[in-house]
Amino acid sequence: MPTRDIAVARTVAALREAVAAWRGRQERVGLVPTMGALHRGHLALVEAAHRQCQRVVASLFVNPKQFGPREDFTAYPRDEAADLAKFRQGGVDLVFAPTVAEMYPGGFATTVQVGGIGDALEGAHRPGHFDGVATVVSKLLLQCLPDAAYFGEKDYQQLLVVRRMARDLDIPVRIEGVPTVREPDGLALSSRNVYLSPEERQVAPSLYRVLNDTAAAIGAAPASIATNLDKGLAALRQAGFVPDYLELRDAADLSPMSALDHPARLLTAALLGRTRLIDNIPVMPR
Repeated sequence: MPTRDIAVARTVAALREAVAAWRGRQERVGLVPTMGALHRGHLALVEAAHRQCQRVVASLFVNPKQFGPREDFTAYPRDEAADLAKFRQGGVDLVFAPTVAEMYPGGFATTVQVGGIGDALEGAHRPGHFDGVATVVSKLLLQCLPDAAYFGEKDYQQLLVVRRMARDLDIPVRIEGVPTVREPDGLALSSRNVYLSPEERQVAPSLYRVLNDTAAAIGAAPASIATNLDKGLAALRQAGFVPDYLELRDAADLSPMSALDHPARLLTAALLGRTRLIDNIPVMPR
């Protein structure tokens, strides 16, 4: 099972055997689900898990069920050796790196669907995406049964979908959100940033700047939410983006907001060239 000094489990049985040994010693276990192509944002999840748990498991699996027919599953960056090296440096105790056949054996016919919170925003623009996310994450949680699992707030809607799924299915795992990690210029770290051309990389931080400008405008004029969102969309287009959405939603359940009277989240997704970027920031009432 060891691969260059880090333990790698390729099967559910091997994963459960390792976790059972830790459980026998009363050690807390944290799970960090990933699709590889690791960056500092992933390692921040590992660090958060280390702060709360004695043992950390990281999964390494590019999940085909969360990619649409015209999305980048085959092109998604993969470098297992580099990812294992980063996990080793981060102090991960075990990497669960199953094959597609191990996760979805012949005859697999179950889909987990989270209604409501998963229907709008990314759910509307990427039909079936959250079904794939909820299905694979439910499997990972049940395969490992950690004390806690760690997800980045950069994918804020995904975080809420996973929380709702774990709650609704009574999966006894605490779902922890970890703040977005950014480049010095504000661009949220993402595995897909490697797709950006040098010119697009110079433009990409504008997404975060528009989020902050729009949030400030909404805070200053909470009666003009729709007007300020329209101005934000115009600013994105002027910067060179093709936006899918820029919306202010309830921070707890992503329901639409007509007034800034409780904690909110400002979320956006936009194409820059052929790269689709997403980002979000909290917005608090004054």
